[in-house]
Amino acid sequence: MAFADKKCVPCTAGAAPLGRDQAIRMLEEVPGWSLSEDGSRILRRFEFPDFAAAMSFAGRIGEVAESEGHHPEITFGWGYCTVTFWTHKIGGLHENDFKLAAKTNEAFERRKPGK
Repeated sequence: MAFADKKCVPCTAGAAPLGRDQAIRMLEEVPGWSLSEDGSRILRRFEFPDFAAAMSFAGRIGEVAESEGHHPEITFGWGYCTVTFWTHKIGGLHENDFKLAAKTNEAFERRKPGK
């Protein structure tokens, strides 16, 4: 089953975050995302034609995140939106981060042309 088709499941405090090698393998399932230098986060910058489109996308990702109960760091400005995932509770990456990255990719692909 693809990451985008999976629901986030609550992880428990004290669970071990994914190791760098495992995170690198999982990145193959979420095109466009990269691993932070310390291996604790994944991030992607999305490009848009203007501020309104970037703001709209940030709002859409916020809705998806809220529905999954897993929240990214989202920054946006004129023509861009950067989304960063990590699991705060464990201080690193969890499978949930990759699920939401896949859902974010789908939201970007489904947007209306030019938006």
